[in-house]
Amino acid sequence: MLRTHTCGELNAKHVKKSVTLCGWVHRRRDHGGLIFVDLRDRYGFTQIVFDPENKDVFSVAERIRPEWVLKIEGIVRKRLEGAERQENPTGGMEVVVSAVEIFSESKTPPFEIDQPPLKLRPAGQEKDVNEELRLQYRFLDLRRPRLQEILKNRDAFIQHIRTYMHKKNFVEIQTPILANSSPEGARDYLVPSRLHKGTFYALPQAPQQFKQLLMVAGMDRYFQIAPCFRDEDPRADRHPGEFYQLDLEMSFVTQEDVFNTVEPLMVELTEKFSDKKILEKPFPRFAWKEMMTRYGSDKPDLRFELPIEVITDDVKECGFKVFADTVHQKGVVHALLVPKGAEFSRSQIDDLTDLAKIHGAKGLAYILVRDHELQSPITKFLGDDLAWRMVKQLKAKSGDAIFFGADTWLTVCKSLGAVRDQIGRLQGFKDPKKAAWGWVTDFPMYEWSESEGKIDFSHNPFSMPQGGMEDLLHKDPLDILGYQYDLFCNGFEISSGAIRNYKPEVMYKAFEIAGYSKKEVDEKFGGMIRAFQYGAQPHGGFAPGIDRLMMVLWECPSIRDIYAFPKNGKAQDSMMGAPSQVSQKQLKELGIRIVEE
Repeated sequence: MLRTHTCGELNAKHVKKSVTLCGWVHRRRDHGGLIFVDLRDRYGFTQIVFDPENKDVFSVAERIRPEWVLKIEGIVRKRLEGAERQENPTGGMEVVVSAVEIFSESKTPPFEIDQPPLKLRPAGQEKDVNEELRLQYRFLDLRRPRLQEILKNRDAFIQHIRTYMHKKNFVEIQTPILANSSPEGARDYLVPSRLHKGTFYALPQAPQQFKQLLMVAGMDRYFQIAPCFRDEDPRADRHPGEFYQLDLEMSFVTQEDVFNTVEPLMVELTEKFSDKKILEKPFPRFAWKEMMTRYGSDKPDLRFELPIEVITDDVKECGFKVFADTVHQKGVVHALLVPKGAEFSRSQIDDLTDLAKIHGAKGLAYILVRDHELQSPITKFLGDDLAWRMVKQLKAKSGDAIFFGADTWLTVCKSLGAVRDQIGRLQGFKDPKKAAWGWVTDFPMYEWSESEGKIDFSHNPFSMPQGGMEDLLHKDPLDILGYQYDLFCNGFEISSGAIRNYKPEVMYKAFEIAGYSKKEVDEKFGGMIRAFQYGAQPHGGFAPGIDRLMMVLWECPSIRDIYAFPKNGKAQDSMMGAPSQVSQKQLKELGIRIVEE
């Protein structure tokens, strides 16, 4: 062994003992007579002292710099009274160096490794190092204690999940990475086959078909920490390329059985691995339509209430043409009461209006409630009586604001939902010490796809429709509900799941409504259809996104912080240079030719 101890374990019992430490130079301080170095490894920091009386080691100390890698031998002693660092577990000890070996020197790093956490930095210094630079030198970025702590906690987090699942009698099974392409909501990553030129594997968006096949195979309870691959645009809560989920499936279960299995695990992970307090246990449940109407989102932030009110009937005969025409055209009018919203500046209201427009609204009408007057461009059309009646009905007080949405039901929900969420951010309602979990059920089975100009699946295409074949045959497709459910926390979707469609005739019909022929279903899902013809049982599952859950619980500004080697905001690996071009020889072996556009 090159070392006898780590930098994070020294305590009073080691005093006067000889130790050998190895690590990186975290800080170096020259106090004239003495040189102090904080030596760092994965386990912590230890202050080491170079005494000028030992000329050999002191001459080395005079030239060492941050991030050099050292091996030191020395005697442990207590630090002087008043010089201890209480925030450091080894802050009461130091090592007087008797011998030193330089394993390697370091170039000057492109950014400081020695940086306090963002929340502890002085005012004006809250910004972190440029992320692109950090990702380019990720091997240095990962030396920083904050990221090492995240990776350590990630390991413990996943270990806890595995222990919980095994206690619940689940079997961990790995499913193929090279699979077939299937329509699961995102673009596939395609892998060309060398042996079968002109054909492609797809990296799995999720192990959906395989886990259902495992149920048919009689495994009863399956799980894995599954890598999933989706060619989606990056965003703060979505890592480009790959991510990991707790993938699970259970036989002979109802929706309730899945909830009762997953919810206790989410409670444990929240309480064990974060300092957040869960607002409501058991988690509240909402039907999708109820949730969208009240909060404008199927993953609302429930750390604050701020509900959206339906006022369609109240304004259908009003003099404001926008409201009246909307109602007559079978649209809706909803209102959002914002306490102290009248204090918003004109630019903030303009920003909220732009946000509503991004989500499909034509604008954002508002009323600002003052002591004895209402300030709004629309009150002259509503009339004083109706305007004050609405203020009273919504229980608005002086200083409050009311924002209105008037359009189709879905557009109003989404636009006011986005406004509600931003207002929660502006007014500081998003308490980082709270965890507001919730379930959403009764999702519509289908939706109208504007881009495709046809009906398409709105959720998981393998879900069992509520009402089965009867509803598929006789109901308007847009009115059919599925046995589909989501779990959300603090405004983020954490997981989706469903009770599965395991009957071939029902599956054919469900896909037919979405525009797929029997031949297409057989081509894309032949393995599953064939399996269902040999005695399939009711089954259902769930798949919480592990990376996003950790991001939410640990209040990370980006999901990229959760990964050891993430892609950047353009889906590139800045450190390794991926994606990259390959040789013509490789392309020829695969039967691929690059066509310039």
